[in-house]
Amino acid sequence: MQDIVISGTGVFTPPHSLSNAELVAGYNAHVDEWNAAHAEEIDSGEMVPKESSSTKFIEKASGIKNRYLMEASGLTEPDRMYPYLSELAEDDPSKTPVQVKMALAAAEKALAEAGLVGSDIDLVIISASVWERFVPSMATELQKILGAKGFAFDMAMGCSSATFGISTAADALSSGMANKALVVTAEYISPLLAYEDRDGHFIFGDAAVAMVLERENECTPKHAFKIKSRKLFTEFSTNIAAGFGSRLMLERERINDPEQRFKQSGRAVFKELLPKVINHINHHMAAEGKTVADFKRMWLHQANINMNMFAARKILGHEPTQDEAPIILDQYANTAGAGCLIAFNNYKHDFKSGDMGMICSFGASYSIGSIIVEKL
Repeated sequence: MQDIVISGTGVFTPPHSLSNAELVAGYNAHVDEWNAAHAEEIDSGEMVPKESSSTKFIEKASGIKNRYLMEASGLTEPDRMYPYLSELAEDDPSKTPVQVKMALAAAEKALAEAGLVGSDIDLVIISASVWERFVPSMATELQKILGAKGFAFDMAMGCSSATFGISTAADALSSGMANKALVVTAEYISPLLAYEDRDGHFIFGDAAVAMVLERENECTPKHAFKIKSRKLFTEFSTNIAAGFGSRLMLERERINDPEQRFKQSGRAVFKELLPKVINHINHHMAAEGKTVADFKRMWLHQANINMNMFAARKILGHEPTQDEAPIILDQYANTAGAGCLIAFNNYKHDFKSGDMGMICSFGASYSIGSIIVEKL
């Protein structure tokens, strides 16, 4: 059986950058207006006043300093607090989703790094945590735009969407169902956030990352990483959730219900999921006869600075450095399924032949996906 490699990666970074200071200014203006409008109810004890935010609070809670968004205006307007439609969606007679356009931009970079063109691909997967459109499949539209052959489909596994997508593509290549695959995790999350929520409005950013997979004997090894092994895990949990779905077409009065947007029980996730992540990684390494000393780098899911540092510290046995477990969430925020592969894309070019690393995602559902790679 031929070994499968990741021969190219590419990242699409949205055009709008929004700092914590800009986000906080809009949120606090909203708080002032809301508290003033409900002053009587607050004074009578019928309502609790909204609490203002700060850049210090956001950075301490998450490590996030900035995020990239498909549209940054609107969500900082005190009387609106949600984004305007992205300019990529306006006046588009083709009605191609913004998410597909994001996927295309990342895919073109990954194909270029792999030295391929769209017609070389015969499997396209868009694997992401949220969906702008369900039918027809967004992956089939990307397949058409690229001129790819074979077949295409959409899939999802929360913040582990990229690693589960890679594993699915690797199985298809190993079985002979496909020869060259493109896996794209395009996360268009900004429309889903409740920007009136102090504890959650700063968490996510938009981004897309693409990966080209092919057989080792068919690829150019300049940028290629062999997939040495893969390990996946899921366990049902509602501690990270977004309820928005088809049912709201019937329950239209709930469209503006904050419960239908992203929410999480942060303390429960930290307590329950992180031990599973640490055990998962340690067991994966042990199953391959490896120890942490055999790995040059870990590219972890970019969820939260406190979660990342805790997990890396437990695995490495010491305080992790940026070289050992690089952080990109300070600039990109949490990009759900894309985070660990954006870190891989940005921090892989110093690897030499034989160097090994581990890509690991973790998050909603609960889900964990780890992939051991070796530079060709």
